[in-house]
Amino acid sequence: MMRMKTKTTELSPIGGSATASAAAAAESEWEVRPGGMLVQKRNPDSDQNHRVPPPPTIRVRVKYGSVYHEISISSEATFGQLKKMLSGPTGLHHEDQKLLFKDKERDSKAFLDVSGVKDRSKMVLVEDPISKEKRYLEMRKNAIIEKACKSISNISLEVDRLAGQVSAIETVISRGGKVVDKDVLNITELLMNQLLKLDGITADGDAKLQRKIQVKRVQKLVETLDMLKMKNSMIPSSNGKSSTQQRHTDGQTTSPPSQQQHSNGNLPNKIQQKQQQSNHSPSGSVVITTQWETFDSVPVPPSTSNTVIHPKFNWDLL
Repeated sequence: MMRMKTKTTELSPIGGSATASAAAAAESEWEVRPGGMLVQKRNPDSDQNHRVPPPPTIRVRVKYGSVYHEISISSEATFGQLKKMLSGPTGLHHEDQKLLFKDKERDSKAFLDVSGVKDRSKMVLVEDPISKEKRYLEMRKNAIIEKACKSISNISLEVDRLAGQVSAIETVISRGGKVVDKDVLNITELLMNQLLKLDGITADGDAKLQRKIQVKRVQKLVETLDMLKMKNSMIPSSNGKSSTQQRHTDGQTTSPPSQQQHSNGNLPNKIQQKQQQSNHSPSGSVVITTQWETFDSVPVPPSTSNTVIHPKFNWDLL
């Protein structure tokens, strides 16, 4: 039999070391994030090497009137940013400026480098009267809206105060109490005054919506007061109840003091008429009555001390 020889191939140390270093490098390029995601590692040094350099700064000469202003600005900035930087030295609002470069007006959103502006480039600045007028109109409109909002806010606070008084009156009437009609009329008049103030406010947008809400609120409060006024008129007063109870106690009516005084004053007249009838009676019979004449007692002067003063009578001795 023939013996077969087997050759064992062994990796050279150079090849094995290269494979191991490649695997280690591959492992070093990846990392596991806290969420379990496998991502490639970032090298901060490489980011710094690939960082884009900042744009160069250029100096622009701007003529306004007879004065030149030199402004240092980024070459990638816009004409709008240049206008804002010129607001300080020139005193013009950036919305009222017009920049002319190469005898052509430039838009505020256009870039300097795209428009061909370079270092030591010259521009001309002029005032735009149309933009200035538009800005003044816009400012005036905003001032009117702000004033209207402030007035509506003050009216709203006053309506809140009056609404509290209306709810208090409603609570009293719902419990069966009676309210003075003058108080209801005063609150109604105050609410109508607030309604007139709201009608005199001219506003647009959000202020107009707020004014409409307050008008509806005041109208609802006035309607509530009208309803409460009707309920209040139907509630009887407490004085009327007490007077009717005094008059109809035990099924008898009592006459007022003025009538009693009048009836007492007629007693002497009735007694005199009866005496005249008895004196002129033809039969001469005696009439006996139980109605006696009353005489006033002697007035006693008021005492100024604790001692009792007895009246003195002058008696005529026969």
